[in-house]
Parts: sequence; structure tokens; C-alpha cells
Amino acid sequence: MMDAGSDYDAPSPSTGPWRNNHRFPRHRSSTLSQLQHNANDSLSGGLREPISFKRKQKQRSGFSLSNIFFSESPGQSGFGRSTFRNGRTTDEDDSRTRNDASRANGNYNVQKEGGLLDWYIEGPGRRVGYDDFTAIDWIFEYTKERQRKRLLSSGGQGVLGHIRKFLDGSHVWLVLIATGISVGIIAASIDIVSNWLGDIKAGYCKNGPGGGRFYLNRSFCCWGHEEDPSNCLDWTPWGKAVGSTSSGGAYAVEYIFYILYSVFFALCACILVRNYALYARHSGIPEIKTVLGGFIIKHFMGPWTLAIKSLGLVGRVNPTHCSGTNNSQCLSVASGMWLGKEGPLVHVACCCASVIMKPFESLNGNEARKREVLSAAAAAGISVAFSAPIGGVLFSLEQLSYYFPDKAMWQSFVCAMVAAVTLQALNPFRTGNIVLYEVKYTRGWHRFEMIPFIILGIVGGLYGAFFIRLNMRVAKWRRTRSFSYPFVEVIVVALLSAVINFPNIFMRAQISELVHSLFAECSTGTPDPFGLCKTGAASAGTVALLLVAAVLGFFLASMTFGLDIPAGIILPSFAIGALYGRALGTAFKIWQDAFPDFFLFGNCEPDIPCVTPGLYAIVGAASALGGATRMTVSIVVIMFELTGALTYVIPIMIAVMLSKWCGDIFGKRGIYESWIHLNEYPFLDHRDDTAPPDVPAHNVMTKVDDITVITAVGHTVGSLRNLLKTTSYRGFPVVTETSHPVLLGYISRNELSYALRPPAAPSIRELSSTTQAFFAHQPFADPLDTLDLRPWMDQTPITLNSGTTFLIVLRMFQRLGLRYVLFVNKGVLQGLLTKKDVWSVVNDPASRRGEWTSDGPLGEGNTAEAVGLLEGDNGTNLATPLTPLEERRPSL
Repeated sequence: MMDAGSDYDAPSPSTGPWRNNHRFPRHRSSTLSQLQHNANDSLSGGLREPISFKRKQKQRSGFSLSNIFFSESPGQSGFGRSTFRNGRTTDEDDSRTRNDASRANGNYNVQKEGGLLDWYIEGPGRRVGYDDFTAIDWIFEYTKERQRKRLLSSGGQGVLGHIRKFLDGSHVWLVLIATGISVGIIAASIDIVSNWLGDIKAGYCKNGPGGGRFYLNRSFCCWGHEEDPSNCLDWTPWGKAVGSTSSGGAYAVEYIFYILYSVFFALCACILVRNYALYARHSGIPEIKTVLGGFIIKHFMGPWTLAIKSLGLVGRVNPTHCSGTNNSQCLSVASGMWLGKEGPLVHVACCCASVIMKPFESLNGNEARKREVLSAAAAAGISVAFSAPIGGVLFSLEQLSYYFPDKAMWQSFVCAMVAAVTLQALNPFRTGNIVLYEVKYTRGWHRFEMIPFIILGIVGGLYGAFFIRLNMRVAKWRRTRSFSYPFVEVIVVALLSAVINFPNIFMRAQISELVHSLFAECSTGTPDPFGLCKTGAASAGTVALLLVAAVLGFFLASMTFGLDIPAGIILPSFAIGALYGRALGTAFKIWQDAFPDFFLFGNCEPDIPCVTPGLYAIVGAASALGGATRMTVSIVVIMFELTGALTYVIPIMIAVMLSKWCGDIFGKRGIYESWIHLNEYPFLDHRDDTAPPDVPAHNVMTKVDDITVITAVGHTVGSLRNLLKTTSYRGFPVVTETSHPVLLGYISRNELSYALRPPAAPSIRELSSTTQAFFAHQPFADPLDTLDLRPWMDQTPITLNSGTTFLIVLRMFQRLGLRYVLFVNKGVLQGLLTKKDVWSVVNDPASRRGEWTSDGPLGEGNTAEAVGLLEGDNGTNLATPLTPLEERRPSL
């Protein structure tokens, strides 16, 4: 049976590029005479040449000043004069009627003598809007955009015409520049506020002689005392604030304050998300990929989502108060849980672009162009998260964008550059760095280090595979359990994270500060708050702590990613990879210091450190992120922009390549694709190289006997309304008759509902339930007593032969962004496949394998195709015999 509600097709939000621009035919009696008069005039003198779909060339006049300074009106643009007939604009040069056509041959749009001239031209029909969780029509949207540009160009070639074109083309750049500036400001605000909230868990800055103020975080409060924090007089830990004198008592007090603030911040973030904007939870990247792939998720990029996920805490903040004006992203990051803000910043950037483009109808009114702008905005989110404008562009191209034309590359670069420049100008850390963990290296690497780099790549792939599996198991358990208490779950995970984090010095700090210290080089005069630069036997304890922190962080991140709070996975993967990478680098440094004459270390210079553990942390972070997301090129570029050293590109490339290969052994999907599959979003990735089932389309399509079809004639307004009430399908094929269903078109549920709705204006007479409705030309139908629904029907749907292989069908859905495909055989409807159906076949083939083999073994119907393709030039057959040899026909 046809899956109810599974057809993800929906109409477009605006009128298409065709002339049927009004509801027809609800005429009052005063217009009937004019209707007949115009029809008679057209019949008598307006049919002297056949209709042509070629654009007529304009008859350009001689030179005049008016041609320079004034545009020609659309009615004088050379496309023929226009008159109004039945409330619609039509060309005077209509087509000659085809009297030799007959209804018996399935042509229901014939013109008969004595009848009114058929005004309708075949096309995709009108669209009223997209429903939530439906797919867009890419072909219709780009056709509408071409028609809009054609109309803009036909407005004239004078100075005013060029000015209008310039203003129209500047809309996208205004939106992108405003988006970049907004993302830069929001990112700087999140950095400042989250750092202050993170430090408030350990203490506060008092008003003192050193210039301390309560609203300063620890780094600004102790500015100038980085090398010796004990000289910072204004920073007051909570143990000292409550008057504890013993070290054990101060430790216990600070432990309690750390736990209380962590749970409090996480709970506030969950309350904001659950009560104000549910779409602000998680990272948002799986949904963004789905939206850019042509899916509608309303309110996902609305102003409330933007406010709750990004903007709220500005200026002075009271840590004992949390209200709806707080920033849930800052709160979740400051809670100390194993999550990051880098992924959600992509969602924030897309929300900014979606809100900013609303006044521009040329962008907001076209779903295809809107997705081009969102692709560019996503690059700005990564740009401010990693100080990597080029990496952001590649991230959008490699990970997010479904359709990425050449112009989108340039637009993405401009938006990412503006965002990075804005954040650089605000300088939130007062260090000149855009991100806290931006580092610079002065040493190179040696060839023997290829061995640990390969190890790190393999470990990164294993980490990504096991993390995805564990996180998916936790997410599925949350959905299948009999109880659901999101607030309690957030409290429990935050409490567990705080209890585990505080005793381990590497887990207690903010993840961004931890990553910065792990990446940093050990040199004289450089602060070492975590003791990473110890030498000799003391480094063994550091290696153990690093590995313990990596393992515990792995399990905590698996539980945290998926809670009802804003949470990203990029920074936790960075931190986990940097932890085990730094541990391996420290172990190699211990080995090199203990055995400097070992043959592997023969190229080491005597007075320069041979092994740089920070480089291993960089390579480990890249491998972990590559294993979790399965990205490649964008990770390498992001790491290069973070370190600023081209020397380390080769080690990073090796680690990323191996992590992807090792991860793909356990599954092709990254963490974002796994969440798309879990949420059952109909996202058809055209970059997926997984082989689809090798079956013909008629084995997987919904058969015509299981489809609710609409005949061209024989319906009333009441029967069609009853059809909408009794079915939940999102569209209906229109056929001539049920016994011999010659396909005429396809009408979506939205268009049919809109056409049958009661009129909004009281002056228009409402049609009764007994009013005849038809989907084919009725030359003698009375416009007062009938309803012509052809303006709402797509008379040119995409059709294929039912014997087409499923691979071709899949490629058409992926490349063209189709919502549905109708299968015909010599014009007779055979079946239907929707985008949701195709997704089900690709992602869950085991559940439908019984349907494929209903007509025989797989591939039995393609014997001729197999023989024709696999027969050698010498006449020997390379295919496995599917039928007895004597029954085969010779191949062409």
C-alpha cells in the first residue's frame, strides 16, 4: 500500500512562472458576457499563426534619449500584446485548435468548434506553500528564478533598468555581509560570557587594589600575572571566600561549588530549550544538512531559535540568576559537560542568515536561492569557531551543502571572511587570536615520527567508529524507553560529569583551555598550568592522567551528545584526540630522552628537542575529528590555519586518511549522517558511493492498484473534499479513467485543498458541494457552475518507464532534487515512487527485500540487459547463465 504521509512532496511557496495566476473559474454573471465576447474575438481573428515557444526578438527602435534613461514596459517588450480573458493575461497569438484529436485517444485537452477557447497552457501549475517536513521542488524553484530574472531583464536596458538589476544582485551580498558581521559579534559574546561563567565555578574577581572587577574572568582579573598566578590578589577562590583555612576544606568547598554551578548552568540551558525553542538543542548540523538537501523544517532557523541558542548574556552577569534572557549556548558550554560550541555556531550562522534575508523577497521567496545563502552562512560559523575562513568554506562544501554551484564558493568565502574580520576586530581574548587554542610552532618533524602518526590515525578511526556506535545506542535507548524526564536526565549527566571532571586536572578546565594547553609547545617562559612540560620519570604520571581523561571523556561525550541542550561534538572530539595524541607524544619523548642513541633518533639534533608532544596532540585531534565526522580535506585545512605551519600538513593528511579508512570499515556514516538516519530525514546524499539494490523500478514502486488516483472528470467539489478527509496522502495522480489510467498530471494535497477552500472575499460566490470539478478541458462547461482545477495540477511531472533500473531512479532523485516520480508504460500509469520511498529502499533494504523478489529472483527481469552488457567481443558470454542457453536470443 502507499505509505500514508510518506510522500514528502509539497508545493512551492509562491506562484509559478505561468500565466494561470488566479483561481478559476469563479465568475459572477457580469463577467460572463465579457468572457464570451473575448473568446469570440479570439476565435474570429486571433488564430492566424500557430503557437511558438521560441522567444520573439524585440523590434528595437532607433536611437533616442528615452531608450537610454527610461525602461520599456513589460507589455512592450516584444512578446506580443496581452489581453485579459477570464481574469487572466493571455497572448493574442494563441494556438490553432486541434480538431483532429479525440478524447478516445486520451487527449482530454482538445478544442471543439463552438466552444470557448482553452486558455490553459501546460506547465507545473500553481503552488501555494510548503508544509512542514516536506521536500521542495528544486526544478520549479530554479524555473521561477529564471522567470523572475527574465522579467527583470525585459523591464528595459536603460540606466534605470541597470540600476534595478544592480540593486537586485546586491541583495545576496548585503545579506552575506550582515550575516558575517552578526556571526562575528555573537561568537565574541559567547566566548566572553562562557569564559566568565566557566571561571565563576572556581571563584570570582573581587574589587581590589589590582583593578579587579566582579564581571572580569580569571584571565583578565590576573592580567600580567600569567607566569606566577599566586601574585594575583584580586582573584578569590571559593574556598578562600568562605573562610576555609585548611587545604582539604578548601578543596571540598571548591568541589561543591563546582558541582552546584555545573548542574545549575546545565539545567538552565535545558529549561530554555524545552520552554522556548526545542530546535535549539543538539548541534543542528544534521538538520542543516537535511534542510540544504531540500527539506522543510519550519522554525528551525527562526528568531527564537537564534535567541535561545546564541544571544542573551551581554555585559554583567549574575551567576545566581538564570532567566529567559540568558544564553543557553553559554550556559551549556560553561557547565563543564563534554560538549562544544563549534557545531552549534554553524546553526547560529544559518539562523542569522535566515532572519536577515526575510525582507528580501527575491531570496526569502525562493527556497533554492535561500539554500545557497545558508550554505555560505554555514562557512561563517566554522570560520569564527576555528579561525579558519578557508576551512569553513571547505567544511560547507564537503560536509553540509547538497548543491554547491561555483557562485556559492565565492559567496561562502566572502561571508566567512567578514565573520573572521569582525571577530578579529572585537578581539575577545585580547591576545590577537580569534580562538583560544590558536597556536604557533617553530619546530619541524622527523621521518621516524611517521610511525606514531600512523598509529594516531588508526586510533582516531577506531575512536570515531566506537563513539558513533555507543552514541547511537544511547540515543535509541532514550527513544525506546517507557519514561522520559529530560530535565532529570540533564541533571544526572551534568552531576556525573562534574563529579568525574573535578579530580582530574585535565578534565576540570574548560575544554577550549585544555585544547590550547595540549597543542602548545614546551619552551622556557611559557606557562604550564597542567604540568605537561615535565621531564624524566615525572612525565609517566602525566601520560596516565592523559589516557584516563581521554577514556572518561569518550564515555561522557557519548552520553552528553543528544541531550536537550545545545551541544556540539567537534570540540570534544578535538579534546579527546589531543589527549591521547599528547600522551603518545609524551611517551615518545620519554623514550627518546632515555635512549638518544637509538637508530630511529639518529637524525635528531643535539641541542634542539627532537620530539614535540604538542604536534602529536594536533595530529591526534585531527584523526579523532576525522573518525567521528569522516571529513578529510576541510579538517586538514582547518588544522593548517590553526597552526599556521605548512610543515605539518603531511602528518595531518596521513592521520586523517587512515582515520577515515579505519572508520569506514565499521560503517560509512559519520556522526551527522547517523543522526540523520536515526531521525529518518529523507536525505539522499549524492556523494554516497554505496551500491543501491540492483532491481527494476517496478519491483520497488507503489503499484497503481495501491494508489488513490483522481479521474479527469466525474468529480464534484463535495467528493473531492471528502477524498481529502478520508485520505492522508500528500498528492494524487490524475488519470483519464481507472480502467485505462492514461496519466494526465499530478496534483498535490496542498493545491487541491487551497482550490476547494471557501472564498475569503464575501463578494465571490461560494461553490456548492454539487459543483462539477474537472481536470481536463471542457469546452462547453459553464464557468459559473463548474470548477476548472487544471491551474493547480502539474501537467508536466517527471515520468519514467516502469522497467527503468532503480539506480537511474536514485540518481535522478539525487541530482535533480525530485519529490516524486511517476512510472508509465506507453502513457498508462504504472506506479509511483516518492523521496521517502527511495530513502527507505536505500537505507533499509532488508525490510523490503521480500517485495523485490515477488516476481522472481533479483535480476531475473534483466536477462537481456545482463547478456547485452556482459557479452564479450568474441561472442563469449561473461555473465552467469540466467536462462537455458537455447532460450536466449542473440544480443544486439
